[in-house]
Amino acid sequence: MMWSLCTNKNIVFVLHPFRLRFLFVLCVALIGFSASTFAQQATIVGTVTDPSGAVVPNVTITLTNTETGATHVIPTNDAGQYVAVDLQIGHYKVKAEAKGFKVAEQKDIVLTVGDRVRADFQMQMGAAQETVTVEANAVQVQTDSGERSNLISDQQMSQIAVNGRSIYQLAALTPGASSQINNFVNTPVGGDNSVEFNGLRQNHNIYLLDGGEDDDRGGAGGMSIAPSSDAIQEFRALTSNYSADYGLSSAGTMTMVLKSGTTQFHASAWEFNRNDYFDAQNFFVRNNELRLNVYGFNVAGPVTLGHLYNPDKKRTFFFYNMEWRPLIQGASVNQQVPGAATYPTATGANFSSVGTITVPTVAQVAPSVLFANCPGQNAAGAGVVQGQPFPGNVIPACMINQNAAALVKAGIFPTANATSGGTSPQPEFRGGANSNTTLREEVVRIDHNFSSKFSVFGHYIAEQVSQGYATSQWSGDNVPTVGDNFGNPSYSAVIHTTYTSAQRSSTKRRSTTTATGSISYPTRLRACPAWLSRAVTSPQILGSSLDLTISAAFPTST
Repeated sequence: MMWSLCTNKNIVFVLHPFRLRFLFVLCVALIGFSASTFAQQATIVGTVTDPSGAVVPNVTITLTNTETGATHVIPTNDAGQYVAVDLQIGHYKVKAEAKGFKVAEQKDIVLTVGDRVRADFQMQMGAAQETVTVEANAVQVQTDSGERSNLISDQQMSQIAVNGRSIYQLAALTPGASSQINNFVNTPVGGDNSVEFNGLRQNHNIYLLDGGEDDDRGGAGGMSIAPSSDAIQEFRALTSNYSADYGLSSAGTMTMVLKSGTTQFHASAWEFNRNDYFDAQNFFVRNNELRLNVYGFNVAGPVTLGHLYNPDKKRTFFFYNMEWRPLIQGASVNQQVPGAATYPTATGANFSSVGTITVPTVAQVAPSVLFANCPGQNAAGAGVVQGQPFPGNVIPACMINQNAAALVKAGIFPTANATSGGTSPQPEFRGGANSNTTLREEVVRIDHNFSSKFSVFGHYIAEQVSQGYATSQWSGDNVPTVGDNFGNPSYSAVIHTTYTSAQRSSTKRRSTTTATGSISYPTRLRACPAWLSRAVTSPQILGSSLDLTISAAFPTST
């Protein structure tokens, strides 16, 4: 595999034929190492004791996702403890089984993004055919983590009225956040991400989606994509005391999880509309034009072919989301422009309506340059004296650059349609300066369970964005005669694998090892930078888990 990083001012990933052993090495790397996606899922921990309070080792713990039917089976260690990591968010039931004890079960355990929930069991003596069922508490006190965070569920996201349905507006709802947002445009580049946490800069924030970093490293702390709110299952903003697994930012960490399919088919459609006709009207001045439509649909469910594939609907699931966001954002211009009388003619340019205009001095402009097109190439040939006012405030035609005259006549300035007030009225242009923005986004996520020990999921997001500007960017232009369109296609992809194995060593100690991995890549670059930042941290052994973080940072535009 080879990456061509600087081709036609874009980052391009070029795949060349390679042997199968390289593919095998890649698969081993994904399965065998834990990446930064580890903390984006959820964790259930607990301790199993008998009626006397003594710990019970070698208890079989079965965790079942009631929405997908996926199960995970792990044992307790010698201290009666178990840790189930990297669980997909959703509703779970947990069952504990051991010889000589009744089966214990806890239902309706809700896992949110980045959650850590405790489910302890006190086993009762009895036959295994008997079951003790406990309903989970609706409100649980977090005793296993001191993190400060704010969770927004998918139901809240669909009901909270945020301007423009932007992710940054959701981040601004977090306690301790200071919002400076004054623009509702929801685009990956150009979106207003001015949200600060605990006095730190917005550049120090980071945004994670399904564990993959979607941060605009070349921008000002925003996302490299602008995901649809209707595609997000949950949104959590972590502000302090969070796990070292999130050690990529010093300010806020916004972590999101996409929706995924379940055992049942679901579909939905929506449209959110803003229009200046719905706004209160100003009696004296008409409102600027505003047309914002956010509409789309999604569909999710199991991938099944009846009895041929996935008949129990517990192996493969899909989620697809498509959204459009056309926007017309009105603006007005009130700018002084040259009057028609000042435009160059065969006899020169008449500025008598403007005021006294003085011929540049010799120190300012050399005569050979100033009078290059005049008879004799001197001031006398032009009929003027350097350092003195132009006669009649008329600039001779020979002193006017023909390229500049052609540019003015081509319409670089709009025609004056009003005059300013006061004792010396000046010509002005008053009119609209609307800008158009269009965005089309597609989101797809696939989840697959190979077994109770091995699962994988991945997502791919593609956005096509065109942002219009009434005045040219970075030009100092202040009149809407020459604008530009800024195209910014954006992409995001994540592959996440989880493998859990229980092993018994010669000392009869049981341990559980979970490995995860992810691949993500940011948006396409407008220009190829002179640098490329990569960071690779050495692996660390954490208990029975091997953790290796590999990241590559690319700016989205320069």
